[in-house]
Amino acid sequence: MDFVQQSTYICGAEEGHCQLKLVNYEADENHISHETQGLSRKHLVVRRGKPFKITLMFCGRPWNPLMEILFLEVWLGDMSERMRVQFSDEWRDPLRWSAKVYQSGIHPKSVTIHICSPVLSSVALYELLLHIETRHNRRTYVVGTFILLCNPWLQEDPVYMPLDAHIEEYIKSDYGLMYIGTPLNINRRPWSFGQYEPGVLEACLQLLQVSPQHQKDKNEDYALRADPVYLSRVLCAMVNCNDDLGILMGKWQGSYKDGVKPTDWSSSADILHHWASSNCSPVRYGQCWVFASVLCTVMRVLGIPSRVVTVFNAAHDGDGSLSIEEYYSSTGEKLNLSKDSIWNFHVWLECWMRRPDLGSGFDGWQVVDPTPQEKSAGIFCCGPCPVVAIQQHCLGAPFDTPFIHASVDADIVRLIVRDGLVVGRKVNTEAVGQLIYTKSVGSDRPENLTPAYKSRKIEKPATMMMVNKCSATFGSSRSTLQSCPLLGRAGGSSLGGSSSLGRSSQGLEVSLNIEGVPSMGDSIIMCATVTNQSNSPRVLMEYLNAQLKEFNSGLQESFWRMSKKVHIKAGEVLKLAHTIPPSEYEAYLAGDDIVNVAVVIKDMKTDERALAAQEFNISSPQITIEIEGGDSIRLKEKQKAQVSFINTFSKTLNGAVLTVEGSGLLEDKQQARLALLKPGEKIEKQVSIMASSPGTKILTATFSHSDCPSVVSRSFHKVSVKNEKH
Repeated sequence: MDFVQQSTYICGAEEGHCQLKLVNYEADENHISHETQGLSRKHLVVRRGKPFKITLMFCGRPWNPLMEILFLEVWLGDMSERMRVQFSDEWRDPLRWSAKVYQSGIHPKSVTIHICSPVLSSVALYELLLHIETRHNRRTYVVGTFILLCNPWLQEDPVYMPLDAHIEEYIKSDYGLMYIGTPLNINRRPWSFGQYEPGVLEACLQLLQVSPQHQKDKNEDYALRADPVYLSRVLCAMVNCNDDLGILMGKWQGSYKDGVKPTDWSSSADILHHWASSNCSPVRYGQCWVFASVLCTVMRVLGIPSRVVTVFNAAHDGDGSLSIEEYYSSTGEKLNLSKDSIWNFHVWLECWMRRPDLGSGFDGWQVVDPTPQEKSAGIFCCGPCPVVAIQQHCLGAPFDTPFIHASVDADIVRLIVRDGLVVGRKVNTEAVGQLIYTKSVGSDRPENLTPAYKSRKIEKPATMMMVNKCSATFGSSRSTLQSCPLLGRAGGSSLGGSSSLGRSSQGLEVSLNIEGVPSMGDSIIMCATVTNQSNSPRVLMEYLNAQLKEFNSGLQESFWRMSKKVHIKAGEVLKLAHTIPPSEYEAYLAGDDIVNVAVVIKDMKTDERALAAQEFNISSPQITIEIEGGDSIRLKEKQKAQVSFINTFSKTLNGAVLTVEGSGLLEDKQQARLALLKPGEKIEKQVSIMASSPGTKILTATFSHSDCPSVVSRSFHKVSVKNEKH
């Protein structure tokens, strides 16, 4: 429905003159033409560089173009620009605001005007005035306000995207998928970006208004908002609340009882509504995929093409060394000793834009990471950094290229320590950035972006190095180990030194493989392969260790250990199979939990040690979600959804709870409870859903029980909501 607004008269009117009475924003036609349907129910929303129309309706006598000149004036902060309403066909100036009479004479007291902004106009809420001027007086009216966004459909706009399918995916789509877990077991998590939910666009503009840049100098901020590089940097900082009135507070461990656990979010609209309605108080809590998904919503709303990207085995390299040290005990337990870390997965954003500040070679996708890890120019933001700069190792390119490059291309140095001494060392040059995924265009399949980030690495020598006894000591300030020469062995060398340490003919090699994809209730089966590269038999000790860990590298105590003596012949390749039955891990693990398993092989005679480690996530049992009549429903039409969970465990579960929720589908959480859920028994819940707005919604179901502190299983179901007209 078109917005029609009574105009506000500023200057005193004179009898018998043409006066503005009403303004028709022609919202339906403008929103279709500018691809802004559904973004706002309160404002006219248009895109820069493309004409939009308004109709002015007068009272008193009709407007006489021979006697009265129409001027429009746009205001942004304390800045304004006047434009004369022209009749000429050559009315558009790409560098200035311009206006032309589109249609007059159909009604004697109305005129329709086309207005066009410069291509590089700022993203903001503008105020529009009308001046009716004669030789003797001027009458001024407040026409109203409108919102101006970037225009990826316009070739001259820095965010121009040439393919319609890409614009459909990276601007218009309100549904996305992110990938989490480990490379051994990649899970999909759907997300509702919710840019068409009421109030989301207004919240995104409010985010700009409360930014430190706007509070410091609003006119300078308004002027700079024409640049998507500037916009992305400001908004990246504003999605986290570390330096400002930003949206999300991050938390990675401990209790989440005073907020929402990050894994419980599935909609940006919920988070933005919460932030806007709480007077810009931070929403508790977010982790990387939540930060990135909310920023994706903000960027798409403002017209900047964006997509959520997952880096598996992402390095957090605070000192820029391109080397991440991991420490293990001599029995295979991973230790919390390093300042830097490897995250099993890390989620950030890519935004599409030209980079005139760097040159055309750096145009295209740019990494923007709102997760507050390290400061950039004094604030917690990261990017925009050209993906091509990462691939081509252009580490001088702004912004934050060395840090992002290390995230996908650092080396992992695994050290075995005993009594404060380094007794083994292994370097892995391939694990970091092993896979980089995003949702494919028009499909739920993953698109592999790894080649776009990583060029072929130069081969590095001696990736496996064995150490007999080394007097490496712990540094008191950073909890790291300092290299020093080997002691007490002929032919020894310092760590990382001569190849005598790692001769393949002298040492042991070990690898560790996990069989299949472990699921809750199944045994975890693994195999350590030991190769004796020497010419003599050996007596070895095998130590195996399994422990629960957070995806961002936080470690917990071991829940399973094993050790045994092994005999190996000269040149032999020995396969050692091991099983962790469910009874030995069910009290510690829940669905999607990540496990670190490590094996240390020790030569009983020489003390030589070899290490191998694997990290994997446990698959959760399935929750079934079915929508009556199919997964496509009509707006404001009630449908039933059936949700169920079957206990696939071998034991009875106490205090079973099945919870169903869905932003834009259900007003509140709904639950089913059973005091006891026996093996093979089902718990189910039927809910009635109804969508209040079109687009893609996510129905979420979780299962938990009192015997386990975490959610055992979590499932998502995509629901497509069609407009009533369809």
